[in-house]
Amino acid sequence: MKDVTIDYILRATWQAVARMYNEEAKEFDSTMAVGFTLLSIDPKTGTPSTALGPKMGMEATSLSRILKSMEEKGLIERKPNPNDGRGVLIHLTDFGLEKRNYSKDVVIRFDDVVKENVSEEKLKHFFEVMNTINSLIAEKKIYTKETTN
Repeated sequence: MKDVTIDYILRATWQAVARMYNEEAKEFDSTMAVGFTLLSIDPKTGTPSTALGPKMGMEATSLSRILKSMEEKGLIERKPNPNDGRGVLIHLTDFGLEKRNYSKDVVIRFDDVVKENVSEEKLKHFFEVMNTINSLIAEKKIYTKETTN
């Protein structure tokens, strides 16, 4: 491929990041998905299980498998939501908080190393481009019914 497409570089970079995070998570007997979930749960008040999927951009089925595994490993516990009798709050256990701190350190290390190697101006432009791409997708300005038929 002569010209690298935006799609290609996004995918290739994300796959490299995911591989890196999974290799690091393996050191702590974990996965990137578990680390991301730990970071998405409010460490003080817990997080409603129904809010977790949308917050993480995950389908309910994938998330419920991860949560089940995390519960079996003693990272989380489910408690009734006092504000909604039908709902459940996901809380971190002490062990979950410990693993969350490891995950947070890994993410901060990644950010710090990138910031040491990429100028503030270039990072600003990177975030502008990523926000534009996300907006174009959210506003369905790339593929619409008229353009895909």
